[in-house]
Amino acid sequence: MRSSAFAINASVPGLIVKIGNYPLHHGGVGAIRSLGRLGVPMYAVTEDRHTPAAASRYLRGRFVWPTTGLEPAEKLVEGLRRIGRAIGRTAVLIPTDEEAAVLIAEHADELSPHFLFPRMDDPGLSRRLASKRGLHELCAQYGVPSPRAAFPDSYAEIETYAATARFPVVAKNREAFERRRAPAVRGTTRIAGARELLELARGWGRRPGVILQEYLPREHAEDWIVHAYFGSREPVLFTGVKVRSWPPHAGMTACAYVVANPELAELAAQFCKSIGFQGIADLDWRYDRRDGRYKLLDFNPRMGAQFRLFESAAGIDVVRAQHLDLTGRDIPRAPQREGRRFVVENIDLPALLAYRRSGYTTPHAPARASGTELAWLARDDLKPFAVMLARFVRPGAAHLLHMYRSRRSHRSHRSRKDGT
Repeated sequence: MRSSAFAINASVPGLIVKIGNYPLHHGGVGAIRSLGRLGVPMYAVTEDRHTPAAASRYLRGRFVWPTTGLEPAEKLVEGLRRIGRAIGRTAVLIPTDEEAAVLIAEHADELSPHFLFPRMDDPGLSRRLASKRGLHELCAQYGVPSPRAAFPDSYAEIETYAATARFPVVAKNREAFERRRAPAVRGTTRIAGARELLELARGWGRRPGVILQEYLPREHAEDWIVHAYFGSREPVLFTGVKVRSWPPHAGMTACAYVVANPELAELAAQFCKSIGFQGIADLDWRYDRRDGRYKLLDFNPRMGAQFRLFESAAGIDVVRAQHLDLTGRDIPRAPQREGRRFVVENIDLPALLAYRRSGYTTPHAPARASGTELAWLARDDLKPFAVMLARFVRPGAAHLLHMYRSRRSHRSHRSRKDGT
């Protein structure tokens, strides 16, 4: 157990909450370790008994509860209340996905007898932020730059859009929960031209739940991350630059560095203050060199999987900040630890190979890391890494095969387009 220079209330446990089936989630493991190393009893919702999170030495107890995100909200709330009763004392809730964050915010009164979590004046704010359309509208309302976007409600509207759009464009699922109930795309999808868009759209149904977003060319852009905690005191806020992601340029962070960016920090802080956000936030921004503006791509109203990239000189990350604040303890103030690197071992190698030919550069990334935080491997907690390896082989191979087929399809579309 690691000693700390701040007084955490180790009598208040933490509970990692997830909705859906994604057992290989390093963010949950990171949160278990972050608080567990300080002596906080940690509990987690897991898909089964053999997930990496369930194997952590810092986990006091697991609740095997396989959910899909398709369940009625009442059933999910009752499941959390049942877990709260089993823990037997008030616990700090730490959601790892948008569905869990939305559920907690919208059913705060029912959950508050068992749990501690940030409360917002507008319980629907988390849902709006998790919605691509809701976030776009909030950005427009408060003057925060974001990519141009369209929200077609029919195939006819997609046809109209395709006739005038500037390609490539990016397609994303529009709403939290809907991505599990009726996903239009597997994830962020780059679409090269009108023909490809119309072919994909035929499978999106009568009411396509997608956002079609302006593509910011990677050769003219740089990806930035802001992680923050907004509570009863001055916010805790960190900035960093993303070097690689998987899938390339569209997926989760594979490698990133801590880099100070006061301009971006101020932009993020003012936006969160204006909308009245409370809690942990993970924001993805893209710096567009063509107009010199930072554009907000995603606002995740919960802990980000790469949150352990960021730690202050006092040992504070956003999960520790939330626990301290909700239990009435002071959060020590100190600057972020510059130059730290975060690497997700199971996805950074394919990401590194993909980025060698992408033309993407990150001039703000330091030439050498001041230290490295690995997502899975930890000397004091080895089992999650071993379980990850055991479970990664089959889905990892399947994902690589899907990426290979997608690239072949993309090249085929381009070849047909060039031949017309």
